[in-house]
Amino acid sequence: MPLHERVLAGGGLARLVPSRDRPDAWTLEVDGTPQSHVDLEHPEWLEFEYVRRIGHAADLVAPERQPITALHLGAGALTLPRYLQSTRPGSRQQVIELERDLVEFVREHLPLPRGAQIRVRQGDAREVLQKLPAGLDGVVDLAVVDVFAGARTPAHVTTVEFHELVAKRLAPHGVVAVNVADGAGLAFARSQAATLAHVHAHVAIAADSQLLKGRRFGNLVMFASAHELPFAGMPRRLASDPSPAKLVDGEELRRFIAGAPVALDATAVPSPAPSRSVFAPKG
Repeated sequence: MPLHERVLAGGGLARLVPSRDRPDAWTLEVDGTPQSHVDLEHPEWLEFEYVRRIGHAADLVAPERQPITALHLGAGALTLPRYLQSTRPGSRQQVIELERDLVEFVREHLPLPRGAQIRVRQGDAREVLQKLPAGLDGVVDLAVVDVFAGARTPAHVTTVEFHELVAKRLAPHGVVAVNVADGAGLAFARSQAATLAHVHAHVAIAADSQLLKGRRFGNLVMFASAHELPFAGMPRRLASDPSPAKLVDGEELRRFIAGAPVALDATAVPSPAPSRSVFAPKG
C-alpha cells in the first residue's frame, strides 16, 4: 500500500504509513511522532499500549455492546471512536480536534464506517468543550483526553479549571481517561494525578512497572470519576495484555502523588518533550 502525506495548515507534516504486519492497518504520524494506529478491517484491534488501556475502560463503563455517550478531546486517526462504533454500535460520540485538515486527511484515506454517530468539531479542545450543547451536560459515559501539540500536551488542558469543565459533562457514573506522557522522575505525571484527585473522588492509573519507577519516557493512562471506578476486571485485563501493566489506586496512588502540586491555570506547564530516540525506528 502506498504511503500518504499532507502538509498541514500549521506547517506540520502528516503521514499515513501502512502496517507491515496487518493488511489494512495504518499508523498516523505527525512530524515524525506516531499519533494513532487504525486497522480498518478490524477496528476493535488497538495497537498502541496506552490506547488499549483506554479501550479496557471503554469495555467496562457499561454492559457489553450497550451504546454509550462518548467525548473525545483529540482526534488523531479516530481510533477510539472507531473502536466504540465496533464494540458498542449506536454510541453517540463527539470528537474535538484543533487541526481541521488533519481530520480531513484521515477521513479521506481512512473513512469512517457508514452510519457511525461520530460528530467531529474543529477547534481548541478547551474552547470547544465550553461551547458544546447543554444537552451534553451530565450525560457523557466516557471522556477521553488525548490532546497533543506535536509530542507535548499543552498546559491549558492539564489544569484543575480544565478538568472541572470535563467533569461537568460526565454522567454520575461517567469516567474520564487521560493520556499522560512523562519521563524520568514522573514529576508531571504526579502533578496530573494530584490534579485529577483534586477534581474527582476516585482516581486510578494504568502503566507498566518500569515506567512507574520513572526509568523511561512513556504513557500513563489516568482514570477518574465522581463514582467508584467500575474496574473490578481491570487488573486482569492489564496483566494479560501483550505489554502487561498494573493498576495503581488506593494507598499506592496516594504514595505516587506524595504531595505533588495540582496544576492551575496560573501555574501549569506543558508535558515534557521526549528525546528523539523515543520514536526512533527499532532494529
